[in-house]
Amino acid sequence: MYLLGTIVNGVAVLLGTSLGLLLPKVPPRFHTTVMQGLALTVVLIGLSMALSDSSDLLIIIISMVVGGLIGEWINIDHWLTRMGDWVQSKVSQSDTSKIAEGFVTASLVFCVGSMSIVGAIQSGLADMNRTLYAKSLLDFVSSTVFASTLGIGVLFSFIPVVVYEGGIATLAHAFGGQLQNQPVIAAMTAAGGLLIAAIGMNILGFKKLSVGNLLPAMFVAAGLKWLAPHITTLFSFFHG
Repeated sequence: MYLLGTIVNGVAVLLGTSLGLLLPKVPPRFHTTVMQGLALTVVLIGLSMALSDSSDLLIIIISMVVGGLIGEWINIDHWLTRMGDWVQSKVSQSDTSKIAEGFVTASLVFCVGSMSIVGAIQSGLADMNRTLYAKSLLDFVSSTVFASTLGIGVLFSFIPVVVYEGGIATLAHAFGGQLQNQPVIAAMTAAGGLLIAAIGMNILGFKKLSVGNLLPAMFVAAGLKWLAPHITTLFSFFHG
């Protein structure tokens, strides 16, 4: 069953969040320290992903600019926040922004990364779910920490996780080896790493970065990396 890894990941987020919500509330001073530690870890993970493909620096720069323009045009941040606000209106009458923050932050952290992409492709191509099982364990721990500090909004992040990973797995299952392109995945992962680092900076309270509006940069990077050899071949043809 090629969607098994995706389902396990979604369930892991649900279970981790539920555990985090059941834990005693963290006192404010502990909350600040825990969130800062978690944020620094998120920044580290993001930068390690981004630096893993330094050879594609130009592609990453272009993808951030083009992806940011696309994201601003669609206004992804606005729609993500509205979704979080809608979730808030259905579950509680408390601080709306807190629910939205938990939903958006957790969704981006759980969806943006090489393990999501590679794991979903492996599941779709060969019913191999080991990568998504490992990611599920990490997301279980992360969702527990997020839920204990950011609240119930984290619970609903399982929806974009299942849709995102399930969509990639389904495409891989349908189109086969065309998606298993390691250079393309590397470029996509590097762009995603910058977004993960930006999420950590947002948690630390730096100037608010519109991470949602930069999400298209991942797909722009993948497209540019896929096109690069074709452009080089075409250029050589006309100047050969």
